[in-house]
Amino acid sequence: MSILKVDNLSKDYGKIKALQNISFHVPEGSIYGILGPNGSGKTTLLGIIMDVLKSSGGSYQLFDENPADSHRKRIGTLLETPNFYHYLSAVQNLKITAAIKNRPVEDIDRVLDVVNLTQRKHSKFSTYSLGMKQRLAIANALLGDPEVLVLDEPTNGLDPVGIAEIRMLIQQLAQQGKTIIMASHMLDEVEKVCTHVAILKYGHLITHGDVNEILSNDDIVEVASIDVAKLKNALINFPGNPQVQIKENVVHLNFPAGTANLEEVNRFCFERGIVLSQLQLKKKSLESKFLELTN
Repeated sequence: MSILKVDNLSKDYGKIKALQNISFHVPEGSIYGILGPNGSGKTTLLGIIMDVLKSSGGSYQLFDENPADSHRKRIGTLLETPNFYHYLSAVQNLKITAAIKNRPVEDIDRVLDVVNLTQRKHSKFSTYSLGMKQRLAIANALLGDPEVLVLDEPTNGLDPVGIAEIRMLIQQLAQQGKTIIMASHMLDEVEKVCTHVAILKYGHLITHGDVNEILSNDDIVEVASIDVAKLKNALINFPGNPQVQIKENVVHLNFPAGTANLEEVNRFCFERGIVLSQLQLKKKSLESKFLELTN
């Protein structure tokens, strides 16, 4: 079952096209990252899915059906910065939101335990760290034990410790069987946490799919010899047809992650009478891969 199917979804704000014909689907049980720089349309997309905004075109489905209020009751959301009463405790704040959302008050102790705030459940919200505030917001989204969580920038503004806490929490929730859809501009977090990813830029869908395929670190083999042009012309015919480029008199061969074999490259060149002065394996960084995709 697909938790979410998006079909040619668009959103215009006058002349500004926030989303343009976006299509992808979220498999059940996945941690699906919607990745892109600020202003790429991530929050707009989540707002449409949760019926906070209306689309200008296209459609979407929830749980393989046309969206209805009954579907959204199966989804917990964190779409904005946590906004609780600073002078109230975690329990008091959650009692208020449970009443507003018609969620069971009896569920409060359970969700506070899930996000590891039980020992501080009677402390005022004003005494919480940023990471604790974000965990309380996720506890709020967990009221009623929804099947799906939709999180907008869940690690935004957190220090490394807070980011690690939220990352671990998301992974634990996924292990419990929940499907998680999270928007983020942080490439490293999506790569570490998510199973699938859709990359947006200026309202366009650049690519989507399995995160290990989309954000894999390519193998780059750097090769050099006296005659660089001859070397490049030979390597164009290397088995597997890797991408071949010349950068600063060094030939770069791009292979899928984990497939480069220096011995085979060296033998291939030697059999064609080319003596190599350089043969080195490097990894393309995630940042380079992301910039390549978005540019």
